[in-house]
Amino acid sequence: MAKIRSGVLGSFFHVDAATQAIEELRARGHEDLTVYSASPNHEIEGALAHKGSWVRLFTLIGGLTGCAAGFAMTIWMSDDWPLLLGGKPIASVPPYVVIAFELTILFGALATVAGILVLSLLKPTTGLMYDEKFTDDHVGIFVPCQPGAYGDIEELMKRAGSVEVRHAPA
Repeated sequence: MAKIRSGVLGSFFHVDAATQAIEELRARGHEDLTVYSASPNHEIEGALAHKGSWVRLFTLIGGLTGCAAGFAMTIWMSDDWPLLLGGKPIASVPPYVVIAFELTILFGALATVAGILVLSLLKPTTGLMYDEKFTDDHVGIFVPCQPGAYGDIEELMKRAGSVEVRHAPA
């Protein structure tokens, strides 16, 4: 079993209370928060002020690679096995758009899955406190900190409306 990181875990029933706690924690300099929620919530995302995910870059690079590969493959095959029909050019682009489009979708989707896997492995979530209530109707906020800062963070969470606050075992 993985060792649990030291920190404070607060459980909130109302999203507004959790949002207020996140904003106050970020104002005090706690940027490395882990928030648990059963479903996506725009208020929480706004309070966390996360930048865009790097998965989009993986998707863009995969899509552009697929498009280039689709056109390159079809033009290369046409030049390698030329069929002269009615004076038409051997490597005509319009018929190859469908293949390039399909490879754009395929490579983009595969790159998205690869991006999710790579980025998930780069940020491990082992050792974080968790409670099963967060998959149903509660919002959880885990703040990694040293045992000396437990009191301040616990007070902040309770003042914001936390239902329960727990500490990681030292």
